[in-house]
Amino acid sequence: MRDSLDKSAHSDAAANRMRGQVRADGLHLAGKKSRISFYLVLAYLLLEYGRPQTYLPFLSKLHLPAITIILLALYLFVSDKMLLIQKQTILILILLGIMVIHGPFAVNNYWALIIFITMSMNFIALLSLVQFVDNPEIYDRLVKIWLGIHIFLAVIGIVNKGTGIGGFLGDENDFCMTLNMIIPFPFFLSLYASGKEKIYYILLTCLFLFVIILTESRGGFVGLSATLIYCLFKTKRKAITALIVGLLAVFAVLVAPSNYWKEVRSITEEGTSSGTGEERIYTWRIGWHMFLDNPIIGVGQGNFPWEFQKYEYEVTGSDEPFYGRSVAGRAAHSVYFTLLPELGLIGTFLFVLMVYYNIRNLNVVKKISLNHKNININKNQIPNPGDQISRFYYIALALEGSMVSYLVSGAFISTLYYPNFWVLTGFILSVKNIATSQCNNF
Repeated sequence: MRDSLDKSAHSDAAANRMRGQVRADGLHLAGKKSRISFYLVLAYLLLEYGRPQTYLPFLSKLHLPAITIILLALYLFVSDKMLLIQKQTILILILLGIMVIHGPFAVNNYWALIIFITMSMNFIALLSLVQFVDNPEIYDRLVKIWLGIHIFLAVIGIVNKGTGIGGFLGDENDFCMTLNMIIPFPFFLSLYASGKEKIYYILLTCLFLFVIILTESRGGFVGLSATLIYCLFKTKRKAITALIVGLLAVFAVLVAPSNYWKEVRSITEEGTSSGTGEERIYTWRIGWHMFLDNPIIGVGQGNFPWEFQKYEYEVTGSDEPFYGRSVAGRAAHSVYFTLLPELGLIGTFLFVLMVYYNIRNLNVVKKISLNHKNININKNQIPNPGDQISRFYYIALALEGSMVSYLVSGAFISTLYYPNFWVLTGFILSVKNIATSQCNNF
């Protein structure tokens, strides 16, 4: 009898050890998969923004961005949970559905397909950020690498004297908008940090500001102004924020060439009566008529340039109405005048809802962060400088400032299908999910 009990005990112990080993192996495998998927996210950001294939042509033959997106899609497909329940992801799926409808009916089916593929890739990138950046430590690493990529872009901007690295960052206006969107990160992190880290973030802010000035982008200047105003009024630490903004303004005056201020003055001097301002207003006027003729779902993604001449003639009654020439074939030079004519009221409504939910998500992060800080104070605990939840308050402000920069700068640039807004939304959803998860663990 005793032998039988001993054998049973040994058997149970062996089974428990086996189950424990299986769990350990499973956790190890899950951790390994998590690391690989996170590295793929970083690879995507590096290839999409840093674009090493521009300077190393042999990389372009390997089609690494496409391969990275495909691998991320596969990891998303086999992951334990697909985070399609987020409001923003549902809205993007509906938007992609509208683009599918446009496919057979758009005047230029090819560009409708290309934009659909581009937006599908943006969607995969967004989902990957939400799915694979799922804890404070990984998010902190992501932000540091994100800043590192933009430091590289800033260096390229200095070497190129104000122009970007290529692709969607080749034009100085698009390049300027991207740098405008990163400025709030080092700015707000400098308010959180101390010592050498604070100096590092202030120097980073100056670096990005200097390269923004080099671009001599007038629309970028308007976006930068809106971003700095947001930074000044959004934080509760008004004195130190005003000091930093003042120092940045002095820095801008000292390093900006005289030609830069000439470009800035031309915004008010030329207005909309001459130059690029007049051309933009003319383009938007035709785009508005295009929208009025197709108000529900628009003319189709990527089809603004291909429909333009038809409406140009209808509105003006001439084949060469703009100083003896047509401006057909060009982009709308505005996020909003891309949205309205190409995707109609439905697409515009979906985009506005995404912006609304982004802001609401960031408010949730800020509330959780402040509550966490108050809990520490009530318990007479000194908040740990490395405490990620408290740090998330400043990250949320940075993300909100980045969105302000996009929405203002984008009024003058056709950036709707660029990855900027969609990657930003991925950052926002990720930090919201992490903060909510950490709050439930308090």
